[in-house]
Amino acid sequence: MSNPTATPRTSPPRSSRVEQLRSQSRKPGEASFFFYDAFFKADAVKVLPGEYFVHDEDLLIMTTLGSCIAACLWDRNARVGGMNHFMLPDAGLGATDGGRYGSYAMELLINELLKRGASRATLEAKVFGGGAVMSGMSSLNVGERNTAFVLDYLSTERIPVVSKDVLDVYPRKVCFFPASGKAMVKRLAPTSVEAIVATDRDAAQKARTTTSAGGSVDLF
Repeated sequence: MSNPTATPRTSPPRSSRVEQLRSQSRKPGEASFFFYDAFFKADAVKVLPGEYFVHDEDLLIMTTLGSCIAACLWDRNARVGGMNHFMLPDAGLGATDGGRYGSYAMELLINELLKRGASRATLEAKVFGGGAVMSGMSSLNVGERNTAFVLDYLSTERIPVVSKDVLDVYPRKVCFFPASGKAMVKRLAPTSVEAIVATDRDAAQKARTTTSAGGSVDLF
């Protein structure tokens, strides 16, 4: 029999796994913003621009994108997956901050997956982002360049793209579950995410500098 005087639980307890993840040391470029996501009722990590994260448990990996790209890679046999978030295809001569650039971000993600038991032969990809979310910046084609880069890279590496949601004008919120390979995407209002626009403005400025020198995707 239930206790009629008991106070109902209104919020989930702080996850001990989140606390453990927060306390662990992180590799350069590895995401470290851990939290409990009340919508999915799951432990989660947010991947910021230039970061990646790989895991093999039911941890939610999420990010928000404008013209940036997030590649979600999953090994169907090892059941391990990961996500990256990059701003531009390549850094140009003499540039640093490698994780913000596609060529380095893809290598980081793939190498970490291989260390966790994945095989290149059984990797598959889901790709998101590349939206033209900034008015007046279409001439730089940052989103188009990012999209073309990641699709060409995956084709060269013979990693099949089983689903994608790219280009158009929408910012996106992407959620990826590395234990199952399931990905979900939510298209956001084009004018609603100031932080995304600020990130895209930064990418556009870098683009100027360097220029002058399927499976299904669930909506939620």
